[in-house]
Amino acid sequence: MTKSLQDKVVIVTGAGRGIGREIALLCASEGAKVVVNDPGVASDGSGTSAAPAEEVVEEIRKHGGTAVANFESVSEAIPASKIVKAATDHFGRLDGVVNNAGILRDMIFHKMSIEAFEAVIKVHLMGSFYVAHSAARLFREQESGSFVHFTSTSGLIGNFGQANYAAAKLGIVGLSKSIALDMGRFNVRSNCVSPFAWSRMIGTIPAETEAEKERVERMKRMGPEKIAPVVAYLLSDASKDVTGQIFAVRMNEIFLMGQSRPLRSVHRGEGWTPQTIAEHAMPALKPSFYKLDRSADVFGWDPI
Repeated sequence: MTKSLQDKVVIVTGAGRGIGREIALLCASEGAKVVVNDPGVASDGSGTSAAPAEEVVEEIRKHGGTAVANFESVSEAIPASKIVKAATDHFGRLDGVVNNAGILRDMIFHKMSIEAFEAVIKVHLMGSFYVAHSAARLFREQESGSFVHFTSTSGLIGNFGQANYAAAKLGIVGLSKSIALDMGRFNVRSNCVSPFAWSRMIGTIPAETEAEKERVERMKRMGPEKIAPVVAYLLSDASKDVTGQIFAVRMNEIFLMGQSRPLRSVHRGEGWTPQTIAEHAMPALKPSFYKLDRSADVFGWDPI
């Protein structure tokens, strides 16, 4: 079988562990030259270690693939640009970027520190922007390229104690759609993946109630290797007509997620007052209100 990423050059951020690791390994096995980026931080962003990225590169090379390790942080513009430079310095070009790097600082909203909010935004949202923005100029010049950004149902649907993470992940959806709109004329694609998989970050989420503990056990059955094929496909030429979309992946299930569109409208020829809105508009719209669902409420069945 033809390898779907033969001779392409791909950056995978946060590739030292979990989902990123599996993406890097699969991309390499599909013929890509991979920049394995990971500063080796803890799940909360503290500390550094070269070992995770180096171990993934060693495994790729052991199986005959081509890869180079990179330890820069995505959370600052200049270091993030060096990730892109690593691709061009080592391999002479760049064809795909996977914005997977992330940290968690979960806390109920009124107790969340400003530092915890900003730290998560910087890695997830700003990091995705910094790396994508640096790569975009290359993609524009060569008139080709693919971005795959990681979002989450914590932002798409909702979750407790993750205002920082949810804001970042929903912001990434807007970023991806804007890139798809702005760069489509240059044959550049941009899509989002929302993963359901057991990872080091998911392992930090508290599980106190029986329902939460059962959810964690279900998550443990969903390996990160299940996410990688969709990402590899989106990086490949086979996805040349796929852009501006959001895909959720859960075990062997792939979901095309909805994007915000009008549900229902009301009209009043003479305009509205606060009183008529209360009397007429809200009662008409209320049947279509979204519930305060969490991800587990929407995806309530066992993974397949």
